[in-house]
Amino acid sequence: MHPSPRRPAAATSNPAMLLLLLCLGWAPPGWGWPRGSSRGAAGLPPNATTPISIMGLMPLSQSEEDQKSKIGRGVLPAVQLAMDQIRNESLLNPYFLDLRLYDTECDNAKGLKAFYDAIKYGPNHLMVFGGVCATVTSIIAESLKGWNLVQLSFAATTPELADKKKYPYFFRTVPSDNAVNPAILKLLKRYQWKRVGTLTQDVQRFSEVRNDLTDVLYGEDIEISDTESFSNDPCTGVKKLKGNDVRIILGQFDEEMAVKVFCCAYDEEMYGSKYQWIIPGWYENLWWESWINSSQCLSKNLLAAMEGYIGVDFEPLSSKMTKTISGRTPQQYEKEYNAKRGDGQSSKFHGYAYDGIWVIAKTLQHAMKHLNETKQHQKIEDFNYTNHKLGKIFLDAMNETSFFGVTGQVVFRNGERMGTIKFTQFQERKEVKVGEYNAVEDKLEIINNSIRFQGLEPPKDKTIIQEELRKISLPLYSILSALTILGMIMASAFLFFNIKNRNQKLIKMSSPYMNNLIILGGMLSYASIFLFGLDGSFVSEKTFETLCTVRTWILTVGYTTAFGAMFAKTWRVHAIFKNVKMKKKPDPAGRDISIRPILEHCENTHMTIWLGIVYAYKGLLMLFGCFLAWETRNVSIPALNDSKYIGMSVYNVGIMCIIGAAVSFLTRDQPNVQFCIVALVIIFCSTITLCLVFVPKLITLRTNPDAATQNRRFQFTQNQKKEDSKTSTSVTSVNQASTSRLEGLQSENHRLRMKITELDKDLEEVTMQLQDTPEKTTYIKQNHYQDLNDILSIRNFTDSKDGDKAILKNHLDQNPPAQWGSSDPSRTSKDPIEDINSPEHIQRRLSLQLPILHHAYLPSIGGVDASCASPCVSPSASPRHRHVPPSFRVMVSGL
Repeated sequence: MHPSPRRPAAATSNPAMLLLLLCLGWAPPGWGWPRGSSRGAAGLPPNATTPISIMGLMPLSQSEEDQKSKIGRGVLPAVQLAMDQIRNESLLNPYFLDLRLYDTECDNAKGLKAFYDAIKYGPNHLMVFGGVCATVTSIIAESLKGWNLVQLSFAATTPELADKKKYPYFFRTVPSDNAVNPAILKLLKRYQWKRVGTLTQDVQRFSEVRNDLTDVLYGEDIEISDTESFSNDPCTGVKKLKGNDVRIILGQFDEEMAVKVFCCAYDEEMYGSKYQWIIPGWYENLWWESWINSSQCLSKNLLAAMEGYIGVDFEPLSSKMTKTISGRTPQQYEKEYNAKRGDGQSSKFHGYAYDGIWVIAKTLQHAMKHLNETKQHQKIEDFNYTNHKLGKIFLDAMNETSFFGVTGQVVFRNGERMGTIKFTQFQERKEVKVGEYNAVEDKLEIINNSIRFQGLEPPKDKTIIQEELRKISLPLYSILSALTILGMIMASAFLFFNIKNRNQKLIKMSSPYMNNLIILGGMLSYASIFLFGLDGSFVSEKTFETLCTVRTWILTVGYTTAFGAMFAKTWRVHAIFKNVKMKKKPDPAGRDISIRPILEHCENTHMTIWLGIVYAYKGLLMLFGCFLAWETRNVSIPALNDSKYIGMSVYNVGIMCIIGAAVSFLTRDQPNVQFCIVALVIIFCSTITLCLVFVPKLITLRTNPDAATQNRRFQFTQNQKKEDSKTSTSVTSVNQASTSRLEGLQSENHRLRMKITELDKDLEEVTMQLQDTPEKTTYIKQNHYQDLNDILSIRNFTDSKDGDKAILKNHLDQNPPAQWGSSDPSRTSKDPIEDINSPEHIQRRLSLQLPILHHAYLPSIGGVDASCASPCVSPSASPRHRHVPPSFRVMVSGL
């Protein structure tokens, strides 16, 4: 049932009424639409008597603000031209095309209703022509297979419709938005741009194009170095593109966002001779003027940033002066179109709509030919929505369509139009066509080199990097090598000194073999400097790789050898004075061009792990050495105690290594500075360590060698364990003893000295008068028993737990055993009692107490061993007065 028109379509505000009027053969004035289906009124050929209904779906509302409706209204004059020409040529005799228009209003619900109303109430439509709005078109196109209908669109460019699994019956004469990507690829290759970045608005249409572009560029040796997207503020993405040194930017955004993008580009200075923007070319003429007020930049700044951008879009009309299928050139057609529309709305899709009508006519012609050739008893007017056989014939016929139209060569590949893409450039506030890409021939043509770059040449796709190998300066290497040689000469001198004087007591006590290892470690450290200074300017790449390993191990072994030996010496002193089982130890680094420096350095896959292990165990080695140095800090025998110098060495090496490692890491891009720092740190550490170990010994050996081997500031205590016969001696510094104990020991020392002196006087007085008789012996026992007890007290004092053996040592130093028993001739006996008694008293002391006292003391100070047969060398010593083994061994310290 078809409603009848009530008023002229030009005056009506009801789009549905307009459609009905059009379907009934009435058209608004000025459109030139045929007013009736009769042959005379329509100017039909005599044989064109049977109409073929085509369903036309497009927005046709009269609203000036509806851009999609402008497309529908703008293509109608082109559609009328095509249908007139097809009828005049009797292309489909005895049939003619009957296009019935239905307004979708770019609304999904209204568009779907219009589609079903056309099927239910209209005639059998052989095909669907139209589809402008992406959402409406996709909904209808998805249901076409169920209705056995083929759809041909002239304005739906959304890439989603290219999915043939979902839309197998959909075709379009206009290239999809993705069709620009092969053209962009050709442009990039022409100017050898191999590094690009993308900036995409977060809209499905643009995201799909960006994703397809990624697939197109993949495998073409073109890198997408950065991909940025935005919703409303593109400035963050623009900053990131600049930070990544992106010079060729591929943008996908609408006109409103384009104004914001170029404002950000101006602020970031991403325009001019160093940058090239490639954006969509389908914007309206003077598009920026509509959105400039919504931006925060000045018009002149915006235009400065826009200057030189390249737009990419499909070509509305072919530029070739070749006759089309209608017998007219594209330029002749354009004149006819403009004359036909008059003052009416224009659309850039009119050429694709014109070619679309010709595609439908050629498809039906091909189907008619196929039915005649196969002698099938069917006609195209027999088509209905359940006739899958005819539907399949129409589908195959459209796939095989190929002709030259006003928009170029019309050919489909999987339902997609292989069209022509044009390139325009913004030059002096207007867009100028500069080239085109033919998708069929896969050929890019630039019009007379009309592209204007703002520099002398096309922008570079990145900052040109000129590699420059940074080498170590030969004078610097020579100076540091000379210093290294001096250090090695000094180390050799110390080695000669150590070997020559190895039998000197000072050197023997300082462990000469350990000293040799310290020197060896220092020389290895020195030697590594020569290898650290060798880079690509001196050796080949393969040799350099070997040097990376060799020099690292030489320095590592040198460090471990030097400080390991030094700490071993400290362990020896620690073991002597701290071990509970006390034993004597034997002496044993204006154009868009930048210079990128090429640096040679050593790396490996597990560099971090390897360095961590090395730093860890060498750090533990230094910490352990510091501990030993602290433990033996009070040993004041210079030949043994290097703790002070070890502490100084560890401090210097530790500080210098930390500073050197940090500065060396920060100066990796400056090989001369890095090598200088590394070399100076090694030279300084090795030199200071060797000097601290050997210079004091050299000075001491030349000035006072004996003082270096003497105990000067030690006291000892003796602790005897009850559970076994072994004893141990604990040595502590007098400086740490309490004042009261020190004063008591000094007082006791003085008293004993006086007592021994008194006894010595008695000895000297009576030596000459000594006669051993029984009577005098009895008298001595009776009258000098207290004197004998005093001597025994001295003997017991030497065995006491807290006795100070240094008192006895001092006495023996002042009164050697050789003088014991001698007489002073200046003294004579005046007291008759002393004449009688003193000799026996002295003889008793000589024969019994003094040898025992002497013999017990000598091993304590390094004299006669406990196995010695006699405490004195006198051949007259009595056999029965031989040494009685002491109950302990001690190391005597000077008081």
